[in-house]
Amino acid sequence: MSGAQAVVEMLRAHGVDIVFGLCGDTSLPLYDALRGSRLRHILTRDERHAAYMADGYARVTGRVGVCEGPSGGGATYILPGLAEANESSIPVLAINTDISVSSRGRYTLTELDQRTLMRPVTKWNAVIDRAADIPRVFRQAFDAMTTGRPGAAHIALPYDVQSAPVEADDVWADPSLGVYPSRRSAPDPEMVALAAKLLRNSRNPLFICGGGVVISHAEAELTELAEKLAAPVATTISGKGAIDERCAHAVGVVGSNGGTAETRAIVDAADVIVFVGCRAGSVTTERWRHPAPGEARIIHIDVDPAVPGRNYKVDVPLIADAKLALAALLDAVNAREGDLSPVDARKRAKFERFEALARSDESPIRPERVVAELARQLDPAATLVADPGTPCPYFSAYYVLRGTGRRFFSNRAHGALGYALAAAVGAHFGRPHVKTVAVMGDGSFGMCAGELETLVRLKLPITAVVISNATYGWIKAGQRAAYGQRYFGVDFSATDHAAVARAYGLRAWRVTQPRELAPALQAALAAGEPTLVDIVCQPLHEARAPVSEWIA
Repeated sequence: MSGAQAVVEMLRAHGVDIVFGLCGDTSLPLYDALRGSRLRHILTRDERHAAYMADGYARVTGRVGVCEGPSGGGATYILPGLAEANESSIPVLAINTDISVSSRGRYTLTELDQRTLMRPVTKWNAVIDRAADIPRVFRQAFDAMTTGRPGAAHIALPYDVQSAPVEADDVWADPSLGVYPSRRSAPDPEMVALAAKLLRNSRNPLFICGGGVVISHAEAELTELAEKLAAPVATTISGKGAIDERCAHAVGVVGSNGGTAETRAIVDAADVIVFVGCRAGSVTTERWRHPAPGEARIIHIDVDPAVPGRNYKVDVPLIADAKLALAALLDAVNAREGDLSPVDARKRAKFERFEALARSDESPIRPERVVAELARQLDPAATLVADPGTPCPYFSAYYVLRGTGRRFFSNRAHGALGYALAAAVGAHFGRPHVKTVAVMGDGSFGMCAGELETLVRLKLPITAVVISNATYGWIKAGQRAAYGQRYFGVDFSATDHAAVARAYGLRAWRVTQPRELAPALQAALAAGEPTLVDIVCQPLHEARAPVSEWIA
């Protein structure tokens, strides 16, 4: 078989059934092989969104997401999606085709050192110089992506390598490496015993859970352990879904983005904190102030040995897969009594404040009202993807997940605008039986509008919600809070996003009054086709967003 055919067969052998990508001259042999294969190819409108689609697909399925693109600009465009996936511990494989090996160093059009370009943003990458190496390289890529801390991989596939022959007997794979985590590591029993002792002597233990809990599918173990210890469970934005947020133990999101004064108070009251699959970074800890260093004993569970001790002095490091570590702790600790009434009181106070704003009939529409209305109308199993601007803090704080698993996510590693729509496409293909909604600001809309054509062409029943306020609100709010309202370079023209969507062929609604919101969302969500709701909202710099630096 040809090298291109071997690539297709190696993907299939690892359980891949869908590839997101964009065509180019150097990809002609690969596309010819894809055309005759059983892989489904989703044509995107640019390579960045192909990577975001693969990311969204991987998040909701627990399988490797795959994207592809051509050489030169195709490689530079696909890079942002790999940076996000890698830092978010999401296994995404990007394949960029390349100029022929024989054309290197001759000023060939689109020549680029892809290996050097991709090294900083991937866990593993390679350039294939011989077709015979294709099976081995792909096996290495899948092993790297799904073992240890999951991450992204990149393979450069030269044009002539795609056409050279590969021995069919060399084309084989271990399909278990197509899912993640594929090789789980257990904790040191001595460390488990020390952690159990610390928890046994604690007065107010608290779990702070990152995306590692959801990645590891450790939700059941976490909930059972929290119940056994009568301990509250807080999450990061990426950890949302680690626990059913209706549960008495659930605190909600903590930190500077999506956290509130009430959730911060719960963190500050803890005497033992268990970080689980959470790197204790700047957002989660409000720049390492909550918890304050030295105020609580720390147990840190992470599959990456480099994480515990990076930001806090750790009393007990547990280097292990989150599911296995929590299961080991569950066996090692005794049940204890605890009082969750302070947690309940603070949650009630938080949502009373939210609901007062969500009921407001003022215009522009309060973002809280959008959150409340979507929460009321969406099925608990729905997938909601939030862009990192206006939607992220509001939905992180106030959109209550009714169930566990990846029902909500946002791109928290690098926070690039324009992520949600494409990631929602990937999520839809991963979970086509549930409703998928992408919520974005109008800054994000300007960076992803081309993919509306993809929704229409493929007849995807995704609903896009645009929070419109004609400004880069996050930055403007920062200028208001810290720079004396000296606004610069943040405002742009208002756009009728519904009219733009209709030009692409979507059904669309523009909402300017609170009374119009519920019927518009109801019609859009029930339509069974691509829809968009453009909502003119209060801008962030005028709002009471759950972002601690602005409130302070």
